[in-house]
Amino acid sequence: MSKIEFTSQQKQTMSRELQRYMEDELEIEIGQFDADFLFDFIVSRFGAAFYNKGLADAQSIIERKIIDIGDEIYEIEQESYFEK
Repeated sequence: MSKIEFTSQQKQTMSRELQRYMEDELEIEIGQFDADFLFDFIVSRFGAAFYNKGLADAQSIIERKIIDIGDEIYEIEQESYFEK
């Protein structure tokens, strides 16, 4: 698995959201450095779990689509004299 990485703009935006959450919900003010540190911690500890969940969801969708394709192929099959 490749390392989970975000652009500096994405990290900055998400760190700001962490700052807002900490202030609004927990009444704790943290600076940009602490927010970045918290963000890095969350990504390192939980990032793979979110990534794997996304992969599992994508795989489930693909499996359903393959079943649908199989059904559609079956619907257009033609009766053959040689397959009786």
